[in-house]
Parts: sequence; structure tokens; C-alpha cells
Amino acid sequence: MLGINDLKPGVVFIFEGQPYEVLASNHLKMQMRKPVLQTKMKNLINGKVLDRNFQAAESFEEAEVERVKVDYLYHHRGEFWFCDTKDRSKRFQLTEELLGDKQYYLKPNMTIDAFQFDGKIINISLPIKMEFKVVEAPPNIKGNTAQGGTKIATIESGAQVSVPLFVETGDIVRVNTESGEYVERVQKS
Repeated sequence: MLGINDLKPGVVFIFEGQPYEVLASNHLKMQMRKPVLQTKMKNLINGKVLDRNFQAAESFEEAEVERVKVDYLYHHRGEFWFCDTKDRSKRFQLTEELLGDKQYYLKPNMTIDAFQFDGKIINISLPIKMEFKVVEAPPNIKGNTAQGGTKIATIESGAQVSVPLFVETGDIVRVNTESGEYVERVQKS
């Protein structure tokens, strides 16, 4: 059993029957009140982030969540198909709603981490920064910096990213998969 002192960032525990990962925690003690732990936690099944306060007397069960390597295969009609890296015949699918914005950064045959809870894959984890080829970028127009010097480009996965004016079609750019923001240009076309 975990107490509130054990709820540190990265710890996975069971809350209301579902696994949650602690993103941030802060002990708060005000005068004449009992101390509380303010936490920001993420549901590993549906990806929702909650802010909750816990009292010192509360205890939690540690979640048995395992990280396994999987390969992304393809996408068809709102279903995203994956397989085990060691045995490609062990396939499973996750829905568009479950993946959320992660679906925009999946490339066929890429190896990623998946969360396994009670013998079932519940979600995936992408690298924070990934490299993509720009497949479509509007041309630069001299003096077009009234909007901050950015333009919307389409990357190879189909996602649209706001990039600086100097990025052109064919360039390789690094994108933050958590925020969907451009980080840097890795290679010029």
C-alpha cells in the first residue's frame, strides 16, 4: 500500500479502479489545518489529467502496469493496429478516441512502448520528440511576418504543424509529440 508520501512523479497507482500516473505532487500545510497532498495525475486508460488533493490518512494500491515494446502496423476506419515486436501474429487494436492526439504522430512499422494492465494493452507512449518529413509547406512571401513569421506545414503523418517561414517541402523537422509544436529543423531538403 502507498501513502501520500509515496505519491511522487512517475509513480503509478490505482484510483477509483483505474491506473493513474502521478505527473506532479506538492505537499501543502496551512495553519490550523491538516496537511494535504496536491497532485496532478493522468489516467493511463483514457489519458485524462486530473487535479486532486489527498489527506494524510489515505492509502492507495500500487498498480501493476508493465511497459512492453510494440510495433505500429496501420490505421483503418478509426482503428489503429499494433503487434508484439517478438511475435507479429499477436495483434491488437486501439481506437481513435483512446489514442487522442497521439494518432497524428504514428508512422507505420515504428516501435513504441505500450502500457499493459491486467494482461491487456491500455495505451501507448510516444517519444517526446520525433522527426518527420515535411510533405507540404506553402511558399515564403517576402515581408510576410505580420503573423509572427510562421506558416502551417503538413508532415508525413498527416498532422499540421506551425513552422517558421524558412521550412520548405522536403525538410526533416523535429516535433514535440506532447504539445504538437515545432522544435527544430534537422535536415534541409
